[in-house]
Amino acid sequence: MSASTAGLRRFLGERPPRPERCELCAAVVPEDHRHLVDTEQRSLACACTPCALLMETPGAAAGRFRAVPDRRLTDPGHRIDDQAWEALQIPVGVAFFFRNAALDRLVALYPSPAGATESELDPATWNEVLGRTRLADLLQPDVEALLLRRTDSRGGGAIECHLVPIDLCYALVGRMRLLWQGFDGGAEARAALDAFFTDVRRQARPVPAAQAVGP
Repeated sequence: MSASTAGLRRFLGERPPRPERCELCAAVVPEDHRHLVDTEQRSLACACTPCALLMETPGAAAGRFRAVPDRRLTDPGHRIDDQAWEALQIPVGVAFFFRNAALDRLVALYPSPAGATESELDPATWNEVLGRTRLADLLQPDVEALLLRRTDSRGGGAIECHLVPIDLCYALVGRMRLLWQGFDGGAEARAALDAFFTDVRRQARPVPAAQAVGP
């Protein structure tokens, strides 16, 4: 093989992926990096640790960027039954809810083959289904979400609810979009979903019992 041919193949070969960079200062960030919510663009931005810490300061960047926190909480005293789930009118078994500060309303989204799909949610329904959990009071606008999953079992459906970072929800949406097959997502997507929620349950801290507001 000639030197010129070897050189050509080197250029035509697969290039290594470009490293991710902080979208504020352009510093290279590790794979496990923090995110900011760009409230003007309604999008997530990668951030290095110093920039994320800076955006935690009230008034930083005129409030455009908000650092996504890393807490995961659950309310053991709160129960959602099948009737309440049906009131949410979510066509799949997973959904997340966050409060849009600019619109001053709750936004309900669920994973689908097309990505995150929005579902209209009446404020009265929100209060009836989720308003009785302390997690709703703790939810920070734009940067945190209430993540729900309904699973079917022989003894009836089980519904779990967690307060999680908003970027975690969008990571789940991306994963489901990549793996989704057929009408119900397929076995690989369901296995990934099981693993995802196992990890969420492992990391979630319960709201102190004295603060829980549930039936």
